[in-house]
Amino acid sequence: MPSVRTGQPSSTLLTLADQVLQPGFHGTAAPDWIRRRLGDGLRSLLLFGPNIRDRAQTAALTDALRAENPDVLIAVDEEGGDITRLEAETGSSYPGNLALGTIDDTAVTTAVARSIGAELRAVGIDMDYAPDADVNSNPDNPVIGTRSFGADPALAARHTAAWIRGLHSAGAAACAKHFPGHGDTDKDSHTDLPVVAMDADRIAELALPPFRAALAAGARAVMTAHLLIPAHDAEHPATVSPRLITGLLREELGFDGLVVSDAVEMRAVRARYGLTGAAVRALAAGVDLICLGNTSGDAEFTALRTAIAQAVARGELSQDRLAEAAHRTADFTAWQRDLARTAAIAPPDRELGLAAARRALRVTPPDAPALPLETAPVLVEFGIPGTVVQGDGVPWGLGPALSSLLPGTVRVALPADAPYNAARTHSIAAQAAGRPVVIAVRDAHRRPAVGDWLRALLTRRPDAIIVELGFPRPGLDGSVRIDTHGAARVCGQAAAEALAGRTLPRT
Repeated sequence: MPSVRTGQPSSTLLTLADQVLQPGFHGTAAPDWIRRRLGDGLRSLLLFGPNIRDRAQTAALTDALRAENPDVLIAVDEEGGDITRLEAETGSSYPGNLALGTIDDTAVTTAVARSIGAELRAVGIDMDYAPDADVNSNPDNPVIGTRSFGADPALAARHTAAWIRGLHSAGAAACAKHFPGHGDTDKDSHTDLPVVAMDADRIAELALPPFRAALAAGARAVMTAHLLIPAHDAEHPATVSPRLITGLLREELGFDGLVVSDAVEMRAVRARYGLTGAAVRALAAGVDLICLGNTSGDAEFTALRTAIAQAVARGELSQDRLAEAAHRTADFTAWQRDLARTAAIAPPDRELGLAAARRALRVTPPDAPALPLETAPVLVEFGIPGTVVQGDGVPWGLGPALSSLLPGTVRVALPADAPYNAARTHSIAAQAAGRPVVIAVRDAHRRPAVGDWLRALLTRRPDAIIVELGFPRPGLDGSVRIDTHGAARVCGQAAAEALAGRTLPRT
């Protein structure tokens, strides 16, 4: 076996390293270093919102990538709902998991996933990092929330399976995430290391059923979470834990498919091990494909492939384990190609997404006499910044749809974290004299400043209507409350239609 003490790592080890890394990149066209790496044997790439302008450009991009390497596996995070890459500039045409779980019709979930799969295949994307199989048992979870089908493990399990069946029927490969469950956390692993305090029995009861259902439904890929789970491993986060990857997922759950890491650029592991240290430890623990995100470039990729090869040379990572990971990635790609060849070809159905968003809407009280509005309202919208995974640029809210349905709607924008201002509240109340007031919020229960504003506004206008476009929690509800169970464009449109009592014309 070659040694780093006597020279450069062997080309064999570097080639294997290329086959287990999945970088992203900046821009709507592949940079030179990506094209060069594809020509040299890079097998997998991950696209992000900034890589995607529209469907025609995306299809041209994937064609260009395949011109460098016809066997490249192209992946994306396209969950629908709050997490969209294909529609990052407009907001998603499909509601997310919480809306689908609220409807609780697995046929609808399957149909939505099938349509998303058709969207992906039409632009040359093979693999979707979806569905989110987390059971969101903590309402204060800062990163899962509406991405989960709900807090009931049985419900989450049946919809996880339905989503996978739908995506696979369109020829796109699913990847259930974030194993063994990111739902009972109060930190975002993009910025910190969450700790799951449940014991092993509770984890098996609450967090694992959707992953078991995913495997039973034919999922051939699972993404790990950067979580510390002392009940299983008090020292190593799940992505770098042999006990959780090899022991729990491989041996106890019987999974023999592709294990993908969540992005090793995330602080939950990078701050502890460094970029190269996290990648090597994940491979040694049983991960097959290392996801990098899009903040790294050629220098980081070069450092990673070299570090992996050197880890083999030093005996920290066995060459058999590295070869096994490379073979699983190749086998998964071949399986996806077969899946795509045999899938029925059907166009996406975006009307289905809007119909589902309408079904997910909940109005309290259901027979509210204040609805529909007879005059154009003052709409107060709290501008919530996106999380790292959502991105800041994805539009959401009621404004455009409600203004189209009720011309003359006055829109007032307030920053989510702006401290309460009595003078501004007085100004809004004066503006709204003789008009209905609609207040649009997103995850209001997690934002103390929003609570201060709501209390003041509702004191002046107790007849105000609250529209919650995030994770619903009882609280300051106004005379009417509308829960959309997500901030996708279609969820905002469905709420606007409920307020106006009519639907937007088709465009």
